[in-house]
This record gives sequence, C-alpha cells and structure tokens, in this order.
Amino acid sequence: MVRKVDNQSRLRSVLASAINRYIKNAMPVSSEEMAKEFGLSSATIRNIFAELEEAGYLTHPYTSAGRVPTDKGYRYYVDFLLAEMELLDEEKSRVTSEYKRQLNRIEDVLEATSEMVSALTGCAGIVSFLDWQDKIFYKGISSVLDQPEFQDLGQMRFLIRMIEDKRDLLSIVNRDFEDKVKVYIGKEIGCSQISNCALAVSRYKVKKKPAGRLAVLGPTRMEYEHIIPTLEYVSDVLTEVLDDF
Repeated sequence: MVRKVDNQSRLRSVLASAINRYIKNAMPVSSEEMAKEFGLSSATIRNIFAELEEAGYLTHPYTSAGRVPTDKGYRYYVDFLLAEMELLDEEKSRVTSEYKRQLNRIEDVLEATSEMVSALTGCAGIVSFLDWQDKIFYKGISSVLDQPEFQDLGQMRFLIRMIEDKRDLLSIVNRDFEDKVKVYIGKEIGCSQISNCALAVSRYKVKKKPAGRLAVLGPTRMEYEHIIPTLEYVSDVLTEVLDDF
C-alpha cells in the first residue's frame, strides 16, 4: 500500500479514521479535523491525504474539499482495517426473541428475517430461498432511498425497479462465494446503475444443506463493522430455526 514501511501504520490509521468519519457523517473529511484527532499539523495530514489519494484510497469531490473514500478505499477498509467485530448482547437477544414469535411457515420466518435485518442495520434487508427461484423477501428500501447518495431521481427509480423485478437482484444475491460474509462494493456488484451501493451477503442452511442468502443493500458508506457481524449471527440463528421445520 505504501512505499515507506515506517509510515505504513500512520497511513492505515488515518485512512481508517477518515472512512469511519465519512460513514457516520456523509461529509468529506477535512485535514483540520483529522489533525486534531492525531495531534499532527494540517499540513502533515494533507500530505498523508495526498499519498492515500495517489494510491487510490481517497478522492476529493471538488477543489479544496475534504476527502471521501473510493471503492478501493472501502475494499481495503473491509479486508484489512476492520477490528474484530461482534454484535452486542442486547442485539443478539433481539434476534433470538424475534424468532420466538409464533412463526408457523417458512415464508413467515424469512419475511420476519428481512424486516429484522433491515431494522438492525438501517439498510435494506433481503432474504432469498434457493428452492423458490422467483421469490425474495425485502424490507427497508425506503431507508436506503433516504440516504444522501440516492437523491438522484433516476437512481431511485432504477433501484426500486430492480428490487421489484427481482430477477437481477436474485442473480446477484444468489452468487456462490466461499467466505462466511461476502461484501461487494460499488462496481463489484456488477450493476453500473447502483455503483454507489454496497451489498453484503451471507448464507444460511436447512438440514445442513445450503438453503438461501441473507443480504444487506445500502450505500458504499454502510456501517460494515456492524453489518458484517449482524449477517453472521442472524444466518447462524436462522439456520437453527429452520432446522425445526
């Protein structure tokens, strides 16, 4: 990532902090606010920003603006910068109590799961079932459209149309992957019209066989450090619940 080994740790720290700030605020990150955090001069932070921008991890939307992460920056953040992640006990209790409700059909369980994932993440919660090739459950699309990245009317229309049409979304969500949670960022999704989105996907099973996917769709600015453990935990609990059907 960097040429100077002794500078690598500082570059990583600044990049992680800049991305965290942008995820929370959706505002370009200035050198002044980062200088206060790290106890460095604004000029030093600007030099670090310039190096990170040259490497393709940050960019600036207009002249003299602060920096924002690129897709490459988010990818590096997800792959290397996130700390060990785990859901809070209260969130785990919320998941298990939701499944203790009287849910007599698989459809009811999957619909409740999409609603719960959306509520936990603040993004769209999506659930597919591989045996039902044209069936998908989703909640929280309005939460995505409320984000500042989706104020363009054309993008809003395309996202809604893709969700309602289902086929394109299912082909993306149901892809095979090896990791417990697969994260597609921007162009990695394979759909240019939603290149400002990210999609995190996990798998669940029934009777130890692959059954479907859980997914979270949101802006590339989504809270990966919370969404990834949410999908991991809900997938495990859902697998246990469906084994009783």
